[in-house]
Amino acid sequence: MDVSDRSAAVTMQDRSWQFFYRNQTVLTVSAAYPVVSIPGARWVQERINAVVRGQVSRFYRNASGPLYRQAVREYRDSQAHDFPFRPYDAVLKYEVPFNRDCHLSLYRDQYEYTGGAHGNTVRASDTWNLETGRRLPLLHFFRPGENYRKTVLDEILRQADEAMADGSGMLFEDYRTLLRKYFNPSSYFLAQDGVSVYYQQYEVAPYAAGIVVFSVPYGVEPSCAKR
Repeated sequence: MDVSDRSAAVTMQDRSWQFFYRNQTVLTVSAAYPVVSIPGARWVQERINAVVRGQVSRFYRNASGPLYRQAVREYRDSQAHDFPFRPYDAVLKYEVPFNRDCHLSLYRDQYEYTGGAHGNTVRASDTWNLETGRRLPLLHFFRPGENYRKTVLDEILRQADEAMADGSGMLFEDYRTLLRKYFNPSSYFLAQDGVSVYYQQYEVAPYAAGIVVFSVPYGVEPSCAKR
């Protein structure tokens, strides 16, 4: 079989649930997640799908357990003190930014609204080799022996300096310190033109900036060649 441009067939599945207390909707939950099919590599397919199913299951357990109980407490408190109750919301959504050359990259945003002015989103990601079934670390996409952390951070700082200088940046004043402090090698996904490295809400910028993403050129292009 020619695997020179292997990719996965991805089908998105949608699930939603409503949780009630005393006939009042206190929590809505939804998940949009991928199911992958990889002809000729069924064990890799099953491994990826099992990981995704586990992630969705953990999200549901947290929503239907601790988050639901928190929503019920908030609802009871609102009734006892006569103030409006805003139903809670939990959303899990996956995106597929890269799916070619034997690599599949996924990221997932988990949003929770628990009252107040706005909700919060946390991002996580996984990048897979479709030939080996391995989840790949960020260093895989840079030359062996290269100080990839320095390469990535130097590029992130360069882009941040440029954005702040021209007024397009929305980072905290001490952004250079924060970008180094909160750099997480696991917080990346593949894109068409490079590696996308992201920072969680509030780490390096105010809420309005959302999840801050920097694009870093590949040191080693994704390909079906094993290394």
